[in-house]
Amino acid sequence: MAAPGSEWWRTAVIYQIYPRSFADASGDGIGDLPGITSRLDDLKSLGIDAIWLSPFMTSPQKDAGYDVADYRDVDPLFGTLADFDVMLNEAHARGIRVIVDLVPNHSSDQHVWFQEALKAAPGSPERARYVFRDGRGENGELPPNNWESVFGGGMWERVTEPDGTPGQWYLHIFDATQPDFDWTNEEVREEFRSILRFWLDRGVDGFRVDVAHGMMKEAGLPDYAPVADADSMGGGEENVPYWGQDEVHDIYRDWNRVLAEYDGDRALCGEAWLPTLKKTALWVRPDEMHQTFNFPYLMTPWDAQELRLVIRESLDAFGAVGAPSTWVLSNHDVIRHASRLALTADSPQGDGIGPNSQGKPDPAIGLSRGRAATTVMLSLPGSAYVYQGEELGLPEAMEIPDEFRQDPTWFRTNGERYGRDGCRVPLPWTAEGPAFGFNDTGASWLPQPAEWAHFARDTEERQPDSTLNLYKKLLSERAARRLGSGSLVWDDVADSAVAFRRGELHVVANLGAEPIELGDDVTFVVQSEPFTGTALPPNTAAWFTRG
Repeated sequence: MAAPGSEWWRTAVIYQIYPRSFADASGDGIGDLPGITSRLDDLKSLGIDAIWLSPFMTSPQKDAGYDVADYRDVDPLFGTLADFDVMLNEAHARGIRVIVDLVPNHSSDQHVWFQEALKAAPGSPERARYVFRDGRGENGELPPNNWESVFGGGMWERVTEPDGTPGQWYLHIFDATQPDFDWTNEEVREEFRSILRFWLDRGVDGFRVDVAHGMMKEAGLPDYAPVADADSMGGGEENVPYWGQDEVHDIYRDWNRVLAEYDGDRALCGEAWLPTLKKTALWVRPDEMHQTFNFPYLMTPWDAQELRLVIRESLDAFGAVGAPSTWVLSNHDVIRHASRLALTADSPQGDGIGPNSQGKPDPAIGLSRGRAATTVMLSLPGSAYVYQGEELGLPEAMEIPDEFRQDPTWFRTNGERYGRDGCRVPLPWTAEGPAFGFNDTGASWLPQPAEWAHFARDTEERQPDSTLNLYKKLLSERAARRLGSGSLVWDDVADSAVAFRRGELHVVANLGAEPIELGDDVTFVVQSEPFTGTALPPNTAAWFTRG
């Protein structure tokens, strides 16, 4: 165990792998664990410290693996447990830690427990593992309350009882195929302790916990109507009866004790969408989780004042509980930041962008802002998350034809919301060849835009000013200068700038419309876009020293 305050996860750069879209060794069009193993050297050369794998456990894939049918096995789409062990050992051999996704809020409706619940009677121990309730109305024909699913439509589904009569209703925050566990049930809690130990015994270095602010629901399940245009994951509102309940903290204190049984500073990172950074920091008090995603930072628009504020608030809030701030700009649920930062119309989280969306971004502006935002992010103290493909500067895939869409959001809203397919398209590894090197057959579960040949890894390797080589430079300098630890000192450069110092290193980003003069005594370490002279162009960031 490391000395308190020096654990690896405090400063790590963690690379998120969305397995079905990373690399496909089998050629069936869906990425897999052997594909990940085959690309570990590429990740090592990038300079990351750990990988986080989105779900790969047994699942009917109604929600891309976030509907788990067996928490102790690998879905055949992705390989086998033996393939997982090989991948884990090969990653460890390269000094790369491995974090796996855990989905504790709900299971698949194909999970053996839920199948047992459907066959059992109301009030049975089998049903007590999930949130079953009698309906309202004269014959129970109305749902127990008015809650709306994150994916659209109602949050309750009525079952047919074993005798063929209409019966109870079960809760599903997400799709109807994803019934919520009842976390007031000790049997559920013990089951997940066992699941944690199963993967820890195999050697994983930690868990990313899906919907970490869910799980517990307000007693009595009162009616609730969200504010219009509210973030569907609960990041913008107080007192949502199915998000952020105080009782959920007891679960993570319990899990913290499980992880503490193992050597190696195993880590818990929570996906918790909460209305303030102060509330977010409650998830990482010393005896709970170790990290939680900084969604307020991710959702900050391209505005210097707002970005300065969220950085200050993040460092203050997380520092107050002795935890590192995390920094993240993209993931598998949000519009890629090389597009999102240049949107000219609102796009609520989860809506996505498609062929008929308003406010589509200018690709050149989006990429410049994306590169500049990363240049700021990787200079900040704490732990940073990189989503696969952002190191190539990939934009959101906005022109996916309707017939190829896969996200449940698209179907549950009858095409009103495009959902998250645009950030999940398989990666381009080579400019030539089938599926841009994603596999050898050309199959791809989502279509890859033709213009992605320009973003292929082998192309960018050869271009000194490519986004890939920018990321490599940033990560190398970050490690050499130990930027993940320590503190920062703010500089007052311009209203349109985000500017601070990390020791002798100056960091300045220009979020305005006019160049910012940096002075004559500047020696550049990194420029997010190549430029000459000492005037920092708009939508550009730089690291430099003086004297």
